[in-house]
Amino acid sequence: MRSSSSLLALLALLLVSACTRPSPSPASSSPSAASSLDVPVPVPVPVPALSRSDSASPALPAGAASCATTSPATLTCTRFPSNEEAFRYILAHDPAILAIGEAHAQKGTEAITSATKRFTDSMVSLLENRASDLLVEAWAGDPKCQKEVKQVASAQKPVQQAQAQQNPNEYVALGTRAKALGVQPHLLRPSCDDYASLADAGADIVTQSLGLIKRLTQSDATALFQRNVAAKNGKVVVTYGGAMHNDLAPAESLRQYSFGPELSAATAGRYVELDLIVPEYVKATEIWQKLPWYAAFSADTGPKDKPRLYRLAGRSFVLIFASSGASPAAPAAVGTP
Repeated sequence: MRSSSSLLALLALLLVSACTRPSPSPASSSPSAASSLDVPVPVPVPVPALSRSDSASPALPAGAASCATTSPATLTCTRFPSNEEAFRYILAHDPAILAIGEAHAQKGTEAITSATKRFTDSMVSLLENRASDLLVEAWAGDPKCQKEVKQVASAQKPVQQAQAQQNPNEYVALGTRAKALGVQPHLLRPSCDDYASLADAGADIVTQSLGLIKRLTQSDATALFQRNVAAKNGKVVVTYGGAMHNDLAPAESLRQYSFGPELSAATAGRYVELDLIVPEYVKATEIWQKLPWYAAFSADTGPKDKPRLYRLAGRSFVLIFASSGASPAAPAAVGTP
């Protein structure tokens, strides 16, 4: 079990800094543009469960190889030639919902390319003609309740100040890139009641915010998935946010913040969890050390110039990017996913 102080640090630093910014959605360039979430939710359509052939691992690409270290029996580790090849392998598992989580960039790591930018630059292009929607963990402020929106933003300022300043802009760039590829981006849209509740939360605002992220993402992703099933378009819904909400097997202390089990059940198992980790962020702290892949990661003496993909179990993966060779400017500010 994590200590209460460690848990608080984890919750605070997993809250994306783009939250409660009353900026326009990257899904549209004008306020009148319609979002696919503005239409009625279709009647749920039965989804066939995964067959044995569906759930089998796809073939590894040429150039992929096992990591040169002994991993725990529950893990497999594969070193891929590139981020693109690793992501192509993930997509070959044919998810209906692909939930991507990251360790958000923290202040002092600006010299290191973030997970968001790496995903935008080298991986998101593979979603063209494959994904219908990209639901990002950033909030759209409701103009009908600007007082509450500003109160929430002010209360969350300490969390935002701990994160790299470029985080919100990189989320906007991700949405813009997705839209250019024909993948519709969406922001989370808390109601005025949601904002009012957070404004009154006091010291509990971080935990309540994380619970709200789960509820909104789960609801929106389910609606988009059901729409795809009804349309029989065969496309995947992608979510992108913090590496906790997407957990397929969350720790009991974090269960209330994770939508993985519900979305996996809703898709009859066609749910894939993928965490993206910048290796320079990983430190020998309690929070990192408790992650199931940490021991294998720290024991790996092989080359660090290629991305490593850990398969935790079934359809749960962690991609460790290649090392950039840069070091955080303020290591003490980093050390939690």
